[in-house]
Amino acid sequence: MNELRDLRVLRGVRVRGLLVITGIVALAVPLLCAAPSQTLGPLDALGQEVRRPPAPTGPSPRLPDGTIDLNGLWIGGGPVVSIAAGLEKGETLPLLPSAKTLMADRAKRETDDPHLWCMPMGVPRTTPYPFRFVQNYTHRSPTHLFILFEATIHTYRQIFMDGRTHPDALDPTWFGHSIGRFEKDTLVIDTVGFNDKFWFDRQGTPHTEQLHTVERWTRLNEGTLRNEVTIEDPGAFSRPFVTNWTARQAASGDELMENFCQENNQYGVAGGYANPFSR
Repeated sequence: MNELRDLRVLRGVRVRGLLVITGIVALAVPLLCAAPSQTLGPLDALGQEVRRPPAPTGPSPRLPDGTIDLNGLWIGGGPVVSIAAGLEKGETLPLLPSAKTLMADRAKRETDDPHLWCMPMGVPRTTPYPFRFVQNYTHRSPTHLFILFEATIHTYRQIFMDGRTHPDALDPTWFGHSIGRFEKDTLVIDTVGFNDKFWFDRQGTPHTEQLHTVERWTRLNEGTLRNEVTIEDPGAFSRPFVTNWTARQAASGDELMENFCQENNQYGVAGGYANPFSR
């Protein structure tokens, strides 16, 4: 149900009333209706339904050198509505008082979510749109790994796999500076250098530029990825904490679609609302 609610937001945002982004829902229908099983129910008033086949459960594939193969199209793997959903049962977010105050303020102005203004979603947030891991196939050790996103602005993350360390000084960015390594069959991505602009989720969970994330991506089988994310940010949280997420392989034959948030976007200037992130 989280996926459906986020689809309604990303492809039909309510703006202080009944103003709705038009024309975006149609972009996703062919992709998400690729197979006749596992319906997620009605998407909106037009009656479209999200249908996906069961994820395959065969053994995880490997590259010619034996490295676990993460290549492919995936859906999920991070928070959408609430990052707290990834905590162990009974745990709560260790928010500092200042972060609680900021989150409460954001709850009063949910339409200020930067992702609704076509900004990147940051780490580890995700959307119902698919993403693609891209690994090296050559005989040489990989120098880079990329994660390509369909969502909102058709962007990417770059993970350096050549053994470098984080620079001493970094300009804060939406996706930060990522270095990666394999620990057996788990891809470990260490990221710093974030800006403080993106929200962790639709509830407005905040962070600061001190944010440090460590993702541990493990392919459990052919169609399932587990993402264990350790989040450390002494500016927003009293201690580090761990969240767990699952991504599933997209239906066979699906591909990333071109998706640009500004096309026919009635949410911003055309709808009479100034972009709070243009200043």
